[in-house]
Amino acid sequence: MVFNKWFNGKINIMKKEILKEKLNYSYAPFSKVKVAALAIDKNGKEYYGVNCENAAYPSGLCAERSALFGSVAYGAEVGSFQEIHIISNLNKLLYPCGACLQVMSQFLDKNAKVILHSTDLLEEKSFLIKDLIPGAVKPEDIMPL
Repeated sequence: MVFNKWFNGKINIMKKEILKEKLNYSYAPFSKVKVAALAIDKNGKEYYGVNCENAAYPSGLCAERSALFGSVAYGAEVGSFQEIHIISNLNKLLYPCGACLQVMSQFLDKNAKVILHSTDLLEEKSFLIKDLIPGAVKPEDIMPL
């Protein structure tokens, strides 16, 4: 693993401020709930995502999946992410939805951290992905025999 000063849930205040700034790019005209995510892979490469809503509600996309799915276009290796940071405009810790947890279970390393931040950046909570979704569907669960 490449050494990176952002690893292990210890991104500095500058990176936290950048993540918070990404809330301005969220497209949430219906719910007004803005979310931004920062996914960091094993090489320290950073991928940001924001939530985007659509009038046909199920057609929107959460920030976490936006960051992870978008990373593929830049050559990220699925399963190589070491951590993902999540922030919202609600000034409380916002937990990922079930769909995002399922995607994270495949894109993140099994020991990767999911780190939640309050909008004011004063509160932070860290979890291992395997603890947030212990019964995740794995690729081998759906592969033909």
